Amino acid sequence: MQPKSLLDPIQFLSGVGPKRAEAFNSIGIKNIENLLFYFPSKYLDRRNILTIVKVMQHVINGYEGEVTVVAKITDIELINYYKKQIFKVRFSDSTGNFECVWFKGIKYFKTLFNKGEHYAISGKPVTTKYGNLQFTHPDFDKFSDDESNDFINTGKIIPYYSIPQSLKSKNLGDIGLRKIIYKAITEYSGLLSETLPKNLIEKNNILDIINSVKNIHFPESNELLAEAKNRFKYEELFYIETLVALRKHNYLTKAKGIKFQIHSDVIKKFLDSLTFELTNDQLKVLSEIKTDMINPKPMNRLLQGDVGSGKTIVSLISILIAVSNNYQAVIMAPTEILADQHYQTIAKFLKDFNFNIDLLIGGTKKSEKNAIKEKIQNGECNIIIGTHALIEEDVDFAKLGFVVIDEQHRFGVAHRGKLISKGITPDVLIMTATPIPRTLTMTLYGDLDLSIIKEMPKNRIPIKTALRGESSLEDIYKFIIDKHKENYQAFIVFPLVEESEKLDLKAAEVYYEELKNSSLNTLKIGLLHGRMNWKEKDETMQSFKNKKFDVLISTTVIEVGIDIPDANIIVINNAERFGLSQLHQLRGRVGRGSDQAFCILVTKDELAAKTRNFNYDFQYLSKTQIDFHKSKIRLNAMVKHTSGFELSEVDLKLRGPGDIFGKMQSGFPNLIFADLTTDQEILINAKQDAFQIIEDDKNLKSKENYMIKNKLNNYYKENLKYSTVG
Repeated sequence: MQPKSLLDPIQFLSGVGPKRAEAFNSIGIKNIENLLFYFPSKYLDRRNILTIVKVMQHVINGYEGEVTVVAKITDIELINYYKKQIFKVRFSDSTGNFECVWFKGIKYFKTLFNKGEHYAISGKPVTTKYGNLQFTHPDFDKFSDDESNDFINTGKIIPYYSIPQSLKSKNLGDIGLRKIIYKAITEYSGLLSETLPKNLIEKNNILDIINSVKNIHFPESNELLAEAKNRFKYEELFYIETLVALRKHNYLTKAKGIKFQIHSDVIKKFLDSLTFELTNDQLKVLSEIKTDMINPKPMNRLLQGDVGSGKTIVSLISILIAVSNNYQAVIMAPTEILADQHYQTIAKFLKDFNFNIDLLIGGTKKSEKNAIKEKIQNGECNIIIGTHALIEEDVDFAKLGFVVIDEQHRFGVAHRGKLISKGITPDVLIMTATPIPRTLTMTLYGDLDLSIIKEMPKNRIPIKTALRGESSLEDIYKFIIDKHKENYQAFIVFPLVEESEKLDLKAAEVYYEELKNSSLNTLKIGLLHGRMNWKEKDETMQSFKNKKFDVLISTTVIEVGIDIPDANIIVINNAERFGLSQLHQLRGRVGRGSDQAFCILVTKDELAAKTRNFNYDFQYLSKTQIDFHKSKIRLNAMVKHTSGFELSEVDLKLRGPGDIFGKMQSGFPNLIFADLTTDQEILINAKQDAFQIIEDDKNLKSKENYMIKNKLNNYYKENLKYSTVG
C-alpha cells in the first residue's frame, strides 16, 4: 500500500470524491496539504453565546449591538402581505423563543431551514410591537445534532469556513466541510514538516506546526487557539520581513552605487536664491541624504513629510548634487497635473542655472515626446520630470544617477524597479505626503532608510477644520464671499463628476451651474474634473492661480500636489464619503501661504450633529462598533488632528492593514493572519529575527536555515523576484 503523503489528491479523502474534488480544485485546494491550510474564517465560542432571556434583557436595557444565540427551529411560516411575502422562522431554547424574518431572497431561504434543526443566529435583536424578540436578515450557521449537543454540553469551540459557491453547488456546507477537514487532520497532520527554525520556535515560545494546524481548525481550548493564531501570525510576518531583509541586502551588496562629490558653490548659489529659510527638519534630512550620496553604496531612502512640509525643496537640492556631477536626475509623479506642477516649480527655482529640464507625460504630443526622448538618450537633458511615461520601453537615459519617486504609495515595487533599471544603480529617494504608520513602514519599506520632516515652515499657520451640516451651506457661501474681499480663493470639492443613483450624490457639474447662477453669482467660478485631458486641467489650474477664478469647483483630481498660494478655503461636500487619507490630502491643498486657511467638511445634518457629540477611543471600541461608527470617527479625527502622522494611525485602525497594505505596494504577499494594528509586538520580533538571520547567513546555506530557503522558493517565488528591487 502506498504510504500517505500531504500531496495526495483530495478526491480520495472520505466525503470528497471526483465531483467535489473538482469544486475544491477550482478554489486552489488540490491536495491534502492545501486542505490542511484552508483555515476557518470564524469560530463559535460558548462563552460568547447568550440565552434568549439574556438577549431580551439586553434589548430592554437599550443595547443596540450584535448578539449570538443558539436555538432550535420550532416553526416555519411564509406570510403573504399585500403583494409582498415575508418569510418567518421561529426558534427556541430552554429560556424562551424568538423569530427571524426575511423580506428578500425568500426563494433561497425557504430551502435552507427545517424544523428541529439547530442554528447559531447572529444579528441586532429588536422587540416588535407585540413584544416578540426578532432578528431581521441575520447571519446564521447550522449545527449537526451531535455538534449542537457537544457544543451546549461541553462548551466546544466550533469552526466555520468560508464556503465558495463552487462548494455549495456540490451540496457542501459547514457541517460537511468540517467533517472532511476533521478526517484530513486525523489522518495526515502528523506528516506536517516544521517551517520555522527550532531556535526561533524556542526563542519566541511558539507552538509547533502540527499542534498549530490541529488547534487552528478544532481548538482544544481558547488558549491553544490563541497560540495557534500567534504562531501563524509570526510565521507570516517573519517570511515577509525575510523578503524585506533580502531586498535590502541584495541592493546594498550586489549593486555598485555612485560616489557623488558635493559642489558647494552650486548648492550655496541655490540656497542664496531662496526667499525663505529651510527648517531644522529639512536641514537634518539633507544631511542624511548627503551622507548617502557621498557613499559608494547606493542610496535607498524614504522621505516622509506631511502636506506642505517642504519635501520638494529637499529633493531639488539632492537633484542638484547629482546633476552637478554630470548625472541625469528624474522625478516620477503619479499624475500629469502633479508632474506638470513639479516641472513649473523646478524650472522657476532653477531659472538662473544652466540645466536643461524637460517634462515627459502621456499627454505630451508624439513629436514632442520623440524629441524629448532623444534629448534624454543623448544626455542633453539633465532633469526629467514625468509620469508612468518615464518607464516606457523606448525611454533610454544617457547617465541616470538620481531617481525621485513622488507619492510612492501610488506606485508598486515593479514600477520602481523599471525606472531604477534605466540607470546604473542610481541613488533613490522615495517621497510620500501620506504619512505611513510605523508598522507599515517596517513591512512595506523595511528595506529603506527613513527620513521624516515633521516641522512645518515657520510662516505656516495650522489649518482650521470645521464640520458643518448641509443646512449651513448658505452660511459657508457667504463666508467665501466675505473672505474673497481679503484676497482668499476657495476650492469646493464634490465626490463625483456626474449623477449616480447608487450613491445619491450631486455632481460637480450640476453644482457648478447652480452656484454660478445663485449663491456665488458675484464671484468668478471655474470647473475642474477628471474627464478633462491634461491640457484642459493645466489651463484651468493656471487660470485659478492667476486669479481668473475666485472659486474652483472640483472633483478629487486636486487631491495631490496642487499649489495655489491664495487658495485658503476648501469646502469638501459629502465628506463622509471620503477616506481619511484622502480628506487630509484635500485639506493640504490650502494653507500654502502665510494666511489662516480653513477646511470645511460638509455632511448630512444628522451625521454632523452625532459626530460633534461622539468621542471615540479605540481601546474601548469593538471591531463591530468601529465599523458602525467609521464615518463619525473619520470626521471627528479630521477636526481633532492636523498632523498626518496622527491621522495615519487612526486610518490604519479604521481600514485595517489589508486594505492599505494591498494598495500601497505590489510585490508583497497579502496579510492573511496578522493584523498590524494589534500585532506590533509580533511584527517587531519577526523583523529582528529575519534581519538577524539574513545578516548572519545571507544565502541561507546553514542546515537550520535551509527550511527558510525551501519555503521561500516554494511559496514566495513570485515575491522573490522583487527582492532585487531597491
